Amino acid sequence: MDTNTRRYMRQFIPAMIAYSIVLVAAMWLLDRLGDGSLWRIPVAVLPMIPIGFALRAYLIFLNGADELQRRIQLNGFAFAAGATGMVTLTYGFLENAGFPMLSWVWIFPMIIAFWGIGSAFAERRYK
Repeated sequence: MDTNTRRYMRQFIPAMIAYSIVLVAAMWLLDRLGDGSLWRIPVAVLPMIPIGFALRAYLIFLNGADELQRRIQLNGFAFAAGATGMVTLTYGFLENAGFPMLSWVWIFPMIIAFWGIGSAFAERRYK
């Protein structure tokens, strides 16, 4: 593992651990706050703080990556954008046919999953 990747892991993993803890705590608090509480809004978005640190870690990683790794990441992102667009648009049409509406919270995990798949395919292509 190169230095850039090690640095990324040292920053990304704690951010994801913090996200998991803050998410559980926020959900617990939301269950206990009354519907009229003004605290519901800041508590609901609290998990975005560690996500910001994870994004920062990724951007530092990307800026420290060599040209090939950047190309792999770009291919992964392009695949993720296209695949997510196709899936969400298709499901949007299916909602018009009576399928249940889905929460927006599932779009970002879908992007990340497709990004991983696209990056893996791109990396195999360049080996």
